[in-house]
Amino acid sequence: MSSALVAPSLLAADFARLADEIARVEAAGADLLHLDVMDGHFVPNLSFGIPVIESVRKVTRLKLDTHLMISEPGRYLQAFKDAGADALTVHLETCPEPAPVLAQIRDLGLECGLTINPGTPVEGLFPYLGQVDLLLIMSVQPGFGGQRFQPAALEKVRALRSRLDQQGLRVPIEIDGGVNPQNAPDCRQAGVGILVAGSAVFGAADPAAAIRSIAGR
Repeated sequence: MSSALVAPSLLAADFARLADEIARVEAAGADLLHLDVMDGHFVPNLSFGIPVIESVRKVTRLKLDTHLMISEPGRYLQAFKDAGADALTVHLETCPEPAPVLAQIRDLGLECGLTINPGTPVEGLFPYLGQVDLLLIMSVQPGFGGQRFQPAALEKVRALRSRLDQQGLRVPIEIDGGVNPQNAPDCRQAGVGILVAGSAVFGAADPAAAIRSIAGR
């Protein structure tokens, strides 16, 4: 079982000390930062948007892995690029025909990702495997941090890993929601290459130890 990259989820940070929080997890060995953008429409919560991403970009060199939990994401791609995002992941649920949006993201020079909610069959991703740089499986219902990991997500990961292997594609699989040192080994065993972890990293007394444990290093 190989190690994985760890992407601390900014949603779990103390926003009153955001620069310090980012510096803390960066020094602890974070591989990238996961930014959850929520619009209160596609998901029943609001998080943060362009101004916060601009501020984050100024204080870190880590890749900004930006997860767009928003309706009509295609309208805002240029704005997220200008704010400093490095990768944009959109939901199949908001883009039933995602190919044009994925192409737009790539045309902007950004990495493009596609994700699904727990209730969406993984087979919906299969037609687009060759068009993405990242595949994200949600292991909680998106909209709120701190939810319990849903083990059924690992069946989707295994099915996705198998299909990618059949097609000879090396697209990384990311998982997001309730990831911690206890369930991270099962995620890595299933084929996850990027683990998004919020409170398990930002809430840890020793974030470096938490990252090492989650990553399997």
